Amino acid sequence: MNYHVDQRGYYGNFGGAYIPEMLYPNVEELRTNYLQIMGEESFQKEFNKLLKDYVGRPTPLYFANRLSQKYQCRIYLKREDLNHTGAHKVNNTIGQILMAKRLGKNRIIAETGAGQHGVATATVCALMGIDCVVYMGEIDIARQAPNVARMKMLGAEVRPATSGSRTLKDATNEAIRDWINNPVDTHYIIGSAIGPHPYPDMVTRFQSVISEEIKTQLQEQEGREYPDHVVACIGGGSNAAGTYYHFLDNKHVNIIAVEAAGKGIESGESAATSVLGKQGIIHGCKTLLMQTADGQITEPYSISAGLDYPGVGPMHAHLYETGRGEFISVTDDDAMKAGLELSKMEGIIPAIETAHAFNVFNQRPFEKDEVVVVNLSGRGDKDLNTYIDYFKL
Repeated sequence: MNYHVDQRGYYGNFGGAYIPEMLYPNVEELRTNYLQIMGEESFQKEFNKLLKDYVGRPTPLYFANRLSQKYQCRIYLKREDLNHTGAHKVNNTIGQILMAKRLGKNRIIAETGAGQHGVATATVCALMGIDCVVYMGEIDIARQAPNVARMKMLGAEVRPATSGSRTLKDATNEAIRDWINNPVDTHYIIGSAIGPHPYPDMVTRFQSVISEEIKTQLQEQEGREYPDHVVACIGGGSNAAGTYYHFLDNKHVNIIAVEAAGKGIESGESAATSVLGKQGIIHGCKTLLMQTADGQITEPYSISAGLDYPGVGPMHAHLYETGRGEFISVTDDDAMKAGLELSKMEGIIPAIETAHAFNVFNQRPFEKDEVVVVNLSGRGDKDLNTYIDYFKL
């Protein structure tokens, strides 16, 4: 079984490029050039130097002693929250801004939900002196105000998406419309492992530095390169894709994806795609998608702005369909409790997206001394108001 993208841009039954004719030149230009550009020595040198000197990589792999004692296994946290901008998103935006420059693009657009991808995109545009427009759902603008302020300080224009659920899905729709209207000079930095081929593969490759570092760090700390379980939260799934990448073909590693059940899987207010989704097309790719019987996309919901997406990336859909990935759905309440527990037991306040992943220890047992790596994909600064309101702090 192959868990990587094939030459047609598919992961098993999922993937492809379902795009309007006007976008074909943009996507085809990227598809025919991305692997060659990424493979160039000059690109790798610049990319790795920026990851080291600007982003602050490698991020630590931290042994969570108190959590490990409580849950009777060996829990390691991959500290992506310590990256510049506070999350994993910057790994991808650094790579894509370098890609855009080599393709001769002088304007960048992006979509964002929780705001972390928007901040990371605005950051690299400021670094390179390139114009930046970020689309963000009107609801997300209200609940992620600190990140909106950061984007504006970095020189980006933040445009609200006022249609539909006014969240991530709708921000993506607006970004795609912009790209159709500005096909020549604009590069669209997609923030997740979603979209038409080659985006899911390209984003995953840029994020794969996460699992690459985990292998080296586990060798140093445990005397082997792989964990027994690797855990990540999943919306579109870029942090998860990067965390799993170098373990996909290692059957010794159990892959666990934690998605948002919102107010309950059957509540009508959820983003539990693995349970509620069926094959469909969204934002240029075929994947698992929450939809009505006649194919209309269902509005997702999660307390976390980065997980309320109605689908998952095609790689994750393939992992689910083949059984390679174990998918777990976590409610708002359970995620918030897990975030508070991590804060009090390890002194780390996680993003609410990340907090979903930590509830895995209350969802399933682990064997004593099993090594479990959890990707701590983002820090909780942006979510403090939500934490304050929820816990009445």
